[in-house]
Amino acid sequence: MTAVEVSCSEEGPADAPVVVLSNSLGATRGMWDPQVPALAERFRVVTYDTRGHGDSPAPPGPYALDDLVDDVVALLDRLGVARAHVTGLSLGGMTAMRMAAREPGRVDRLALLATSARTEPQGFLDRAAAARAEGTASFAPTVVARWLTPPYAAGHPDLVARLEAMIAGCDDEGYAACAEVVSAVDLRADLARITAPTLVVSGSEDPALPPEHQEAVAAGIAGAELLRVSPGAHLPNLEQPLQVTGALLAHLEGGGR
Repeated sequence: MTAVEVSCSEEGPADAPVVVLSNSLGATRGMWDPQVPALAERFRVVTYDTRGHGDSPAPPGPYALDDLVDDVVALLDRLGVARAHVTGLSLGGMTAMRMAAREPGRVDRLALLATSARTEPQGFLDRAAAARAEGTASFAPTVVARWLTPPYAAGHPDLVARLEAMIAGCDDEGYAACAEVVSAVDLRADLARITAPTLVVSGSEDPALPPEHQEAVAAGIAGAELLRVSPGAHLPNLEQPLQVTGALLAHLEGGGR
């Protein structure tokens, strides 16, 4: 499949090192809003919407994970960027891992949040079917309930509403095709091929991809650092923005390696 021209935003100095932020299944690049201002003080920050999400096109499926990687490579080419730091959460982390294994020359440092090298497929297949049959809005509240811990969600109703709107705003078929990508992911053999210095962030209360998934990723990538965040569910960057942003800054600036 030909790469699609994904919708992106840029912040920060044009001559600074580039950081690409890749969103989770169902979210848009707006999920990175808490991180962008601090990162943009030191980096050229590129956020984008994965195909089927936000303002990006939703070509007919099926999609493969390599298609999503191709989209990022094409985005970097379009922006004239030879090499970037790549940060991804959940589906974005899977895209980032595959890119680091497949295109090592394009990836400088890697940060992986709330992601997995191998998922349990049935739940994502069920969600793909629901997206096609009833639309993404039908399960938006259920999914967002996994993104934030219940106490945090209760205290931030405006954020919950915004996240539910992100999911409801996805193209139904695009979401379904991306959910099927997640269902088929098996990056276990790729982990040993990743040479980029890697930070793995785990939300201790993540019901979507529990901590053992991130522990396995960190164990499989040579020298990877694992950060556990609590309280934190599937979008720990929203619930613990100061801790996660600080860890990203330290890692992307070369902390310790």
